[in-house]
Amino acid sequence: MSLAVITGSTGLVGSEAASHFGGLGMGVLGIDNDMRKVFFGSEASTAWNQSRLEKALGGRYRHHSVDIRDREGVDGVFARHQGAIELVIHTAAQPSHDWAAKEPTTDFDINAVGTLNVLEATRVHAPGAVFIFTSTNKVYGDLPNSLPLKELETRWEIDPEHTYANGIREDMSIDRCMHSLFGASKVAADVLVQEYGRYFGMRTACFRGGTLTGPLHSATELHGFLGYVMRCAITGAPYTVFGYKGKQVRDAIHSLDLIKAFHEFFREPRVAEVYNIGGGRFSNASVLEAIRLSEEIAGEKIAWTYRDESRVGDHIWWIGDNGRFESHYPEWRLEYDVRRILEEIHELNADRWSRDRPLTAQR
Repeated sequence: MSLAVITGSTGLVGSEAASHFGGLGMGVLGIDNDMRKVFFGSEASTAWNQSRLEKALGGRYRHHSVDIRDREGVDGVFARHQGAIELVIHTAAQPSHDWAAKEPTTDFDINAVGTLNVLEATRVHAPGAVFIFTSTNKVYGDLPNSLPLKELETRWEIDPEHTYANGIREDMSIDRCMHSLFGASKVAADVLVQEYGRYFGMRTACFRGGTLTGPLHSATELHGFLGYVMRCAITGAPYTVFGYKGKQVRDAIHSLDLIKAFHEFFREPRVAEVYNIGGGRFSNASVLEAIRLSEEIAGEKIAWTYRDESRVGDHIWWIGDNGRFESHYPEWRLEYDVRRILEEIHELNADRWSRDRPLTAQR
């Protein structure tokens, strides 16, 4: 049986990838030690997703509770299955730029050094495998904030005559800007993935995502924008908007649409590729728009407050251009826009999250 190694296998993207490729008949070696619980508390634990995968995939899913900082542990997983690994999807990460500022060395060890460990294990034990890395649009730092933006009623928007009017392309520089410590650690990982492709001829790709989302997200305040907005609508928990009048814009891609992009690359891999990937012009919303849409879908008001202080390295406007990926893989299409994403998040999580709603807030 051909195998896929998926790090962060019980997180949003990792679990979607495990379900997809396991459903195609591949064996899945999941590497995940539930660090999300360490980062964001017990409510962010992904243990429930591990149980779901084990039940759904049975013997096709084998879980390894290994920390990607553990070089020998990661190498051991690959060494035991040498010759059968055809695909590596690296999603494990410390994902929050707020959290990174609390423990910069931990953030860098996970995001940069952990990525190096997975790359090296792949090079040594599965050099022919396709290597897919979930990078981030934060590699561009806050340079997108220098674009000519105009304030509208509910969002910021770019000058329609600008070259990035249809979305930011991969030709934007990653230099001369503030990245946040999280952005810096992801830049290091992103460049490592490219170099292993160029230097060793490995078939690697960096997918620089915007807002990666879907109903499988263990959403928390510091990570999981759309999921957390909807969670606040369902539970009655307060929500804080940070800076830019709540008009900052995010494009959002459902994890299913992202995994379909991964599948296209797996079928016809290339060397050292870099792709901006996200909802683009098809699926995007400002924070204010997402709040109002969540309230409409959930039938509940969100108790949100505003803080004028913006987050370090945060984007005022991010809509990515998927054009490069689409030119290489013209059969790929986005299926989920923001409304459909939020409707699915609500449908699949309302019962579970409503149990967290305080009695005083229930109707």
